[in-house]
Amino acid sequence: MRRWLTATALASLLLHAPAVLAIDSYRYLHVSIETPWVIFLFLLVAVFIPFILMLVLMWRKNPNDE
Repeated sequence: MRRWLTATALASLLLHAPAVLAIDSYRYLHVSIETPWVIFLFLLVAVFIPFILMLVLMWRKNPNDE
């Protein structure tokens, strides 16, 4: 019963929290025309590095391993 009352009190406090406690995340987010390109280049590198590593490892494979 005590756990239920605690959860209810916490939910009540969170639902009725004043707007002062809210964080304005857009204040710290600086978006320019370069932002999509930076994200694209980061994802491009993140996707292609495993393929490049795989090709290098296949190329440098020791013939005695076969």
